[in-house]
Amino acid sequence: MPNFALTEAVYYILLSLMQPLHGYGIMQNVEQLSNGRVRLAAGTLYGAINTLLEKGWITALPGSTDSRKKEYLITDIGKQMVQAELIRLQELITNGNRIMEVHNQ
Repeated sequence: MPNFALTEAVYYILLSLMQPLHGYGIMQNVEQLSNGRVRLAAGTLYGAINTLLEKGWITALPGSTDSRKKEYLITDIGKQMVQAELIRLQELITNGNRIMEVHNQ
């Protein structure tokens, strides 16, 4: 299990790519998933996509040669990273709730 936290943007990008999506679709999905709190600029999104491709966490699907229409999909490694992040976040919540309960009595 990794010893680092995913950024919120990367976390939402990976969640979005449980289904094939192109860049604009990812931007829309991230905004929807976060109730409008996280809005990705194109530069941020495509920088993250390039990093995730290099790490092997997502893959570009074969298809149109027009890069604006390229679709991406999470890989098994990417899914493992999301699962590890969910475990990390759950630990944060559990510990926070436990401490708050003790100090709110």
